[in-house]
Amino acid sequence: MPKPLGVMWRICPRLRNRGRCLLNRPPGDPSVSMWPRPPARTYVPPTERKRFYQNVSISQGEGGFEINLDHRKLKTPQAKLFTVPSEALAIAVATEWDSQQDTIKFYTMHLTTLCNTSLDNPTQRNKDQLIRATVKFLDTDTICYRVEEPETLVELQKNEWDPIIEWAEKRYGVEIGSSTSIMGPSVPSHTREVLTSHLSSYNMWALQGIEFVVAQLKSMLLTLGLIDLRLTVEQAVLLSRLEEEYQIQKWGNIEWAHDYELQELRARTAAGTLFVHLCSESSTVKHKLLQE
Repeated sequence: MPKPLGVMWRICPRLRNRGRCLLNRPPGDPSVSMWPRPPARTYVPPTERKRFYQNVSISQGEGGFEINLDHRKLKTPQAKLFTVPSEALAIAVATEWDSQQDTIKFYTMHLTTLCNTSLDNPTQRNKDQLIRATVKFLDTDTICYRVEEPETLVELQKNEWDPIIEWAEKRYGVEIGSSTSIMGPSVPSHTREVLTSHLSSYNMWALQGIEFVVAQLKSMLLTLGLIDLRLTVEQAVLLSRLEEEYQIQKWGNIEWAHDYELQELRARTAAGTLFVHLCSESSTVKHKLLQE
């Protein structure tokens, strides 16, 4: 039985994105260019590469914290020095590189990719443009679109999604609502202004992470709940996949495919959320953590 349009609408973009991985590897010193030339809109790292380094460490430079692969300093796809603003984020990125085995699986290194995006800004957007792009997700927010049937799914959406909308409305003093219309709910301009003002309090790095999480969950409201610690990663992911999970319970699971997609979505969402918090963190991590 074919999937409803709402389900296919969320699955197809993810499938398309997975098919864009580039297989060509850049020549020359790996420390100068770990990645292929970025496409116009976003970075898509190669799938795998043989590990060429033994040790990973971090050091503090003039512009922030740097990642060292043996004696080489990590650089971005545009050959900029890979420098992050916080020690905690540097440790998290270094952990990604250190956890790679014989083969470097770039598609698992979401924090590194988010840092590259923040440093190179391949889309050349400023802060206002990034905020507008994020707020625009309200127009197609997953939890604001409701079905009219079957009744069991209607009740499921009401019971699981309404509390999040009510929380957001109370938390930010706005009106959001939901709709069964294909056009979605009409979001008041005041709501957009308030959420725009809220996002303005984040720096550019954190905003890159927020937009990344919103794109994964197809929901700004779930992302706000996640960043604000109203939801856990597992809860946010399941709420974003409510229709998929309903269909799985009703019609059964496709062998390995659903589980793989669920785990990958959790990994991306968790990485993006961690990135936001680490980019907003001002405290210094004790050096003894590096030795434990």
